[in-house]
Order: sequence, then structure tokens, then C-alpha cells
Amino acid sequence: MYMLQTSPSLGESITPMLVEGGLTAIGVAVAFAWPRLGFAGFSQIERGFGRLARKQELAVAVVGLTMVLLRLVILPLLPRPLPVIADDFSFLLSGDTFAHGRLANPTPAMWVHFEAIFVDMKPTYMSMYFPGQGLVLATGKVLFGHPWYGLLIASGLMCSALCWMLQAWLPPCWALLGGFLSVLRLGIFSYWTNSYTGGGSIAALGGALVLGGLPRFMRTARPRYALLMAVGIGLLAITRPYECVLLCIPVAVAMLHWLLTAKGRPTAAVLFRRTVPALALLVAVAAWLGYYDYRAFGNPLTLPYTVNRATYAMAPYYFWQSPRPEPVYHHEVMLHYYRDVELAEFNSFRKPSGFLLQTLIKPVRAELFFAGFALFPPLVFLPWTLRDRRIRFLVVCLLVLVAGMLIEIYLIPHYLAPFAGALYAVGLQAMRHLWHWSPGGQRVGTTIVRLSVTICLVMAGLRLFDRALHFPISEAPPSAWMDRWYGPDHFGTERANIESRLEQLPGQQLVLVRASADPYLTQEWIFNAADIDDSKVIWAHEMDGASNRELFQYYKNRKVWLVQPDLSPAEAVPYPVPEQVTPVTR
Repeated sequence: MYMLQTSPSLGESITPMLVEGGLTAIGVAVAFAWPRLGFAGFSQIERGFGRLARKQELAVAVVGLTMVLLRLVILPLLPRPLPVIADDFSFLLSGDTFAHGRLANPTPAMWVHFEAIFVDMKPTYMSMYFPGQGLVLATGKVLFGHPWYGLLIASGLMCSALCWMLQAWLPPCWALLGGFLSVLRLGIFSYWTNSYTGGGSIAALGGALVLGGLPRFMRTARPRYALLMAVGIGLLAITRPYECVLLCIPVAVAMLHWLLTAKGRPTAAVLFRRTVPALALLVAVAAWLGYYDYRAFGNPLTLPYTVNRATYAMAPYYFWQSPRPEPVYHHEVMLHYYRDVELAEFNSFRKPSGFLLQTLIKPVRAELFFAGFALFPPLVFLPWTLRDRRIRFLVVCLLVLVAGMLIEIYLIPHYLAPFAGALYAVGLQAMRHLWHWSPGGQRVGTTIVRLSVTICLVMAGLRLFDRALHFPISEAPPSAWMDRWYGPDHFGTERANIESRLEQLPGQQLVLVRASADPYLTQEWIFNAADIDDSKVIWAHEMDGASNRELFQYYKNRKVWLVQPDLSPAEAVPYPVPEQVTPVTR
């Protein structure tokens, strides 16, 4: 899910895409006018590229290392992201909890003051999301001192896995090209790496392992490929379980067909022995997820999302479901989000006009995120591509995905992440058709492909200097879910700066956040660590006088501050504590 608290202007949200679209139009025109432009130079680069592509294991490693190293190199220009929206903070809570060696946290005594969107307070204090992203963030925090490094490594592994998956379906050169395109389009600049939201990199990694292991296992029946598929399914199960089911349906059918019809396949006994490690891993993942659900939600069969949605949400996820009754909200910001944003969007979707509009928007959003304008020209050859025997199974997978997305209200690019490998395989196959397109005997298609890849590189370079070039980059993922050029820049600084200053003061601090009169403020303010009472700085909702006095009394040894998000810039000022409460006055 996501928090729609920003309404960017048209120019702010599409300027980088307009630049990309303009360059693409120019590139296509140049290809028709001068179809042999730069042929010698491109051919020389491609020969070196081909030598690397033929060393398939090295190619996979180079793609992943390129992603990680490039992102580290540009840290001075694109620093580590700050959390901005409610999703970010919820996932960070999950990561902080796991980093402390716990699966959940006790309900805080003053929990009503700490309620936050996408965070459970009862039966435990924990993120509502599945634990995959939190485990990655915890790994980054424990091993490298900051949760973002876990995401960075996951993105590097994603790019490597996509290259490896594509090698099973396409010629080596095209698989390597797909790997490097994923570095530019999904890795370095997208919100999958540059925010704490969604788990797109983890889900794409899992999907790539499944789709890359399937054809290899059916060709060789080697246990390692079954085990890699199980790893992929496990990652999807703890990150994007709905899409995991959508992916596993065609995979299971393909495996069953192979078992029943393939000649020369191993016997059932041999297959069982070779798949025992994979089956054991899947059982272990299911058992661990059940135990996590028991510790976090009180029942091994109560999945993440369930408690939070039943407590706070009115809008369901699927269009045939009915809205829930409005619950009691303690804070205006939560009422606004669940009623005026989520429920309003759900009611709009259920109207025929709204359903039609959203059904048309979903593929546009997906195309702009995964391909954009630069990689749009090859898609002209989709009618021919979809009939290719080489990728027929992947097309079936995407058809199952389309059916699954049609019945869901929302579509955000990380929902499609498990199918990222299939999407890129189909796109690259279309690019192969374009490569061989020679109208009038001229290599127009080859030049278009070369210039399309060049435009991807140019746009990556321009993104590094967006401020100098006055490129407005989306401030938060909700306004960037069609734009791969999202980046952390310096978003979310107000809250971070206030917290940093308060952490430098002696003693412990308590910050009350006054409800904003503007319900569309981008930045989320209420977020606390896994261990609230021992935190240096605690963030809480300002409530009525009696509730506030109870909070002050409970935290009577803390200095109390007030933050008003409506002010620009927001600052922390001493809070007028009632005389009967005597907190510290440092």
C-alpha cells in the first residue's frame, strides 16, 4: 500500500520523462535519416560486450557489482535516502525490531499517542507488512550500521539474478543487455533502491530465481536449480505472497506438464531425491512464517495486513469486496487517509467509468516504470513477439499477472516486481525483432536499438545533475511510481533535522506533533523505534488536554517539545506543560 499525501503538478512529475520522450523521438528520426550513424563505433563496443556476455557467470557477477559500486560512487550526489512516507517508517520499524532479535514488540503503555498508518499497536507493536523487507533492512543495520545497505545489496543481487534469468531464455548478449538495463532502470535510480518502501528488489530477485531456475531444472533436473527456485518462492512468500501465487500457478502447470510428457526425464524416485532440499526449504519458510504470525499477531494463520486492515481500513483490496464500517479513529490524519483517500479511490474504482480508467492506467504506469519512452520503440513489435515460441511460457505468466491485477484495486510497480524478469524478457525479444528490421534494406531498426540504449545512459547522466539542470525530481514514491528517475536527494529533511538536533541535547526528549490543517502534507511525522521507552527521542500525537497530561506524567523525566508541520520550516519549540506535571527542564 501507499500514502497518497502529495499531489504534484504535472510538470513536476513528468519533466524527466518529457526529456526522455523528446530524446527518443529525436533518436527514431535520426535512425531513419542516417541509418548507418556510428556503425563502426557501436560495432566495436558490441564486440567487447559480446566477449563478456559469453562468460555467463562473470557477466552475472559484473552486472550486480556494477549496480552496487555505481550507487556507492554517486552517494555524494544522491545520499542515502531518508524515510518520508508512512510505508518507509513501517518497514523501518520491522527492520529495527528484527535487528533487536525480536519478531514483535509489546504494545506501548501510551500506544494511542503513537498510532501510525500501516503500524499495528495490538496485539503487538509491529509493522503490518510481510517480513521480507524488514529482514533485509535488519541485515543492513546489523552488518553495515545502516538499514539502507541491506536494500543496496538486495538491488545488486536483483540485477545479477535478472541477468541470470534472462540467460535461460535469450542469447547471452541480450541477457547481458537486460542485466545492465535493469541496473539503469530498476537499480540505481528507482524507488526500489532509493526508498524503504515496497520490497521491489527482493520480489524481483525472487521472481528471477524462479523463472531462471525453471527451464534449467527441466533441462538438467539438477538439485541446485530446484533449490534456487525454492529460495525464490521463499523470498516471494515473505514479501509479495499474492503475486507469488500468481507466478507459481503457471510454474506449477509447466512442471506438471513436464513430469507427465517429457521424454528422458528422471524417474519419480530420482526426482524426489533431487528436490528434497528444495521441499525442505519451502517447509521451513512456511513454518517460520507461521511462527512469525503467531508471535506478531497471536495466531499462526493470521497473516500480516489482516489485523491492521481490520482495525483501521474501510476499503478492501479487491473490487468485489464490500467496504468495512468506519472504525473509531483517534487522530484526524488517519481518518483522512483511510476515508478520504483509500475509500474514495475504492468507491471510484467500483464505478464503471472508474474501473475502465484504472484498467487503462495500470498498463501505462507499468510501461512507464519498467521501460519508459526510451525503451518504447521495440514494443511496436509486440504482436510478433507474443507469438515467439522462445518466450511463450513467459507470455502466459504475464497473462496470469494481468488477470490478477485486474481484480485488485491498486497497482504500484513493486506489485509487478516478481514478474520483472518476464517483462524484460518480452521487451528484449521485441528489441531483437526491431534489431533485424531493415525497411528498404537500411538497418534502421539496429540504429534505433543502439540509440535507445544510448538514451538510457544519457538520462542516467542527466539524473546525477538534476538540480543544476533544474529537473524536478519527485519528492516521494507516490509521485514517482511511473518515473524511474526518483532519487532520495534531500527529501524528508525537516523531521530528520529536528530529530538530529534533539538527539544532541542532554537527557531524553518527547515531541508532540500537532495535527496539520493540510491533509496532503507529504512527510510522515509519527514514527518511533522498536523500543519506544528507551528511545532518545519519542514522537507522539498531540491529543486533548487530559490525554496529554497522562502522557506527560508517564514520561515525566523527558523534556517536551511541540512540532507543527504546517509551519515552514517546521521547528521544535518547548511545549507548555501543565503545572501539575513536572518534567525535566534542561
